Amino acid sequence: MSSPPPRNKLTVGMMVQIIQKHDQRTGNLTDGKVKRILTSSHFHPHGIKVELDSGKIGRVQNII
Repeated sequence: MSSPPPRNKLTVGMMVQIIQKHDQRTGNLTDGKVKRILTSSHFHPHGIKVELDSGKIGRVQNII
């Protein structure tokens, strides 16, 4: 499993795959477009937290 992308690689409007809190055990990923970037630090070991256009919140695992 590769490391999640750092904050400087993410922009609002970008398509990403996130893992939501309730999916952490199963590893299910959710696709969506970034509405807001919630994590202020440059990097987080579990992924930068974002809100998608759909209102779902999770940590970015991949950029699509």
